[in-house]
Parts: sequence; C-alpha cells; structure tokens
Amino acid sequence: MQTMERTRMVVDEVGFFLAPGQDVADLKHRIEAALRSGGAFVDFTVAGDDAVSVLVSASTRVVISLESVDVDVGVGAGDTGHGAAHYGGDFDLV
Repeated sequence: MQTMERTRMVVDEVGFFLAPGQDVADLKHRIEAALRSGGAFVDFTVAGDDAVSVLVSASTRVVISLESVDVDVGVGAGDTGHGAAHYGGDFDLV
C-alpha cells in the first residue's frame, strides 16, 4: 500500500488539511509575522485547493502536524485533495 504525507493545521480547535503544495515553512513565518504585528489575516490553501483566511492574534492557538496516511486505491498523482485518503482522523472536514 502506498502512503502520502499530509499536513494538518488546527486554529483554535478548527482543523484544516493543507494542500499538498502548501509551503509549510512559509506559512509558519507568515503566522509569526502576524503575531509580531499585533494581529493580521493569514491566507493559505487547503486540500481541494480551497482558499482559507484566518485572523491570527496573540490569543490564537495554532498547531501544525505532519502525518503519513495510506492512499486509497484509485487516488492518482493528479488528485485535487477531495479523495477520502485526505480526510478523516480527528477532524472530518465537511
């Protein structure tokens, strides 16, 4: 069975699976910059290529984790992130 890496970000108990091409290091830097500026919106792309914008301030809790998941048969290299293998676990994003 094949596996893939997926990155999950939780912002104040709301979970997001990041798009496969999302630059996590850059996202961390933008979150830190928003904190240093006293608060700002930070944009990122989630699985399925949907855009999300969150307001990051001193009271915002952000957790970023990387996990390996099994890839279902039929999920190809051109998958947009809507396949079942990209979702599940602790968060069911509907």
